[in-house]
Amino acid sequence: LVLSIKGSLQLSNTFYESSGQWWFSVDSVSLLYNISEEAAFNASEVYAPASSSYRCIHVSSLERYSALLLPGTDQARRWSITFTDFQIQAFSVTSGKFSPASDCTTFLTPAILMGLVTSLILLLVLAYALHMLIHLKHIEHDEEHKTFKSYSFEKVYVSYMY
Repeated sequence: LVLSIKGSLQLSNTFYESSGQWWFSVDSVSLLYNISEEAAFNASEVYAPASSSYRCIHVSSLERYSALLLPGTDQARRWSITFTDFQIQAFSVTSGKFSPASDCTTFLTPAILMGLVTSLILLLVLAYALHMLIHLKHIEHDEEHKTFKSYSFEKVYVSYMY
């Protein structure tokens, strides 16, 4: 029986010269339960520029949500944790509102992947149609150069009588 749960996030702020800006990251999520027991999760891929916020539909330890939170202790293996509609901003908060968000969406979502596959199929069909059209022109061109049999008619004399 769990009597009380307290959660905490450990954040860090790092300057990356390649981007020329500060980035914050969530390093770990800790749950303190039953006053003395702690379940710690290491966060992966939860970062954004320090001037922005970070937003994700699911930040979770579950594989079906990409497992951005990995168990860091044996106690954490007994827990699964999921934040829905998660948004955090570590720095530069003004007027109590979030700055524009850096989303957690990966480049190859299922929708984008299906769009790429469909585009590839349509491109292949178009290439095949163009190939057939070019080939058709060559067939017409070859037909013009073929020799046709010539037919000769006997001379027919028509006489007209008054």
